[in-house]
Amino acid sequence: MKTNAKKTKVAFDFVLEELYSLEPIVKPMFGSHAVYVKDKIVLILRCRDSYEYDNGVWLATSREHHGSLKRDFPGMRAIALFGGAESAWQNLPADSEYFEEEVMKACTFILRGDPRIGKIPKRREKKINQDR
Repeated sequence: MKTNAKKTKVAFDFVLEELYSLEPIVKPMFGSHAVYVKDKIVLILRCRDSYEYDNGVWLATSREHHGSLKRDFPGMRAIALFGGAESAWQNLPADSEYFEEEVMKACTFILRGDPRIGKIPKRREKKINQDR
């Protein structure tokens, strides 16, 4: 497992132990930690004092998969931090009584290559200085 995370403890680090065989890469992101497997972002691990309602493990997915994922993860919910609009990202909330069970199931799905979890991030285009 590679990590670019500095100083800040990774929340729910048992996830990294579960995904160890996939050599996940961890990067700090928005005060949380993003977990990448190969070229895909699969999860964000979030435990912060602000917006505690959204603490948990965020699944990188798309809206088309919400229905089937909701059947597999009954505790899954939208991320309120995004203004209430249904985003592609979904949260396995830390305050759920089934949190660890659902997170472990998500790890199993990632290990099996479930196409519903994980997104290839869009490449940022480098700005070219045209004033030279």
